[in-house]
Amino acid sequence: MSERFRAAWVEIDLGAVRDNVAALARFAAPAQVLAVVKADGYGHGAAPIARAALEAGATWLGVALVEEGVALLTLNRPDRLNAWTVEMEHAYFGMLEDCASSPDVRVIIVTGAGRGFCAGADMQDLQALGEGAVDVGAHAAERRPQTFPLSIPKPIIAAINGACAGIGLVQALMCDLRFAAGGAKITTAFARRGLVAEHGISWLLPRLVGHERALDLLLSGRVVLAEEARTLGLVNRVVAPEQLLEEALGYAHQLASSCSPASMASMKRQVYADLQRDLPQALEEADRLMLESFTGSDFVEGVTSFLERRDPRFAPLGS
Repeated sequence: MSERFRAAWVEIDLGAVRDNVAALARFAAPAQVLAVVKADGYGHGAAPIARAALEAGATWLGVALVEEGVALLTLNRPDRLNAWTVEMEHAYFGMLEDCASSPDVRVIIVTGAGRGFCAGADMQDLQALGEGAVDVGAHAAERRPQTFPLSIPKPIIAAINGACAGIGLVQALMCDLRFAAGGAKITTAFARRGLVAEHGISWLLPRLVGHERALDLLLSGRVVLAEEARTLGLVNRVVAPEQLLEEALGYAHQLASSCSPASMASMKRQVYADLQRDLPQALEEADRLMLESFTGSDFVEGVTSFLERRDPRFAPLGS
């Protein structure tokens, strides 16, 4: 666990409190705190318990649940539609960093508490920046780049449960896959706030939807619903709101149980690196990695499990 966030994390034994929502809620302090719930051995019961704890008044800035190889990260400022703050950014990126180093985590899902995913930057923070109340240079220097999630060597799935705007959309696009609840509202919003295409969205968005569609979304700042976002290529799946987490968790558990963590890490690096390469360079790197994979234990396990008609037992990343 990263030193920066060690003191802020609360580890909760789900086995002791899984039938008592109040016991979970009492860990929440007035200060913004992170909490991790480890649910190994308790099936798929962690997610509803954590949601119930949030509804019971927990004030954690972010909640990370880990069960069966899947980490579920929840942005938790529901009264502000999870509006983005520097503190939330530190918390979220810290959770990602911890997930990256944890052998218990193979796939990551990020979603929002309440009705929104992330409605963009907190307006109070934007107002302070506009009034010169914040040292912009120092403000930027203390932050990691918004591309940080792309460096995490594990798949990250955004479960967009509601409003997703501005920097909230940036965070969703920095995930590797996006599942959205039907009717969820999505917008770049920057042009309507007198801002620019921030945090690398001008690089990533055209690669997802093409430059004409990207310009439409950026210049107009118009709201698109999840259904249109699917046709544009912004999201991978659209599901009924009440089924969103179930769908995302089902997909994530499939990856965690059936796919090699080393293979997924390599593929993620390849895809993002190849955006900067030409085809001969990509082919050369792919051939090098392929020959390297033939000597790995995951290749042996993948072939052996197939021949033996059983589920593979791949080692955690880095083991």
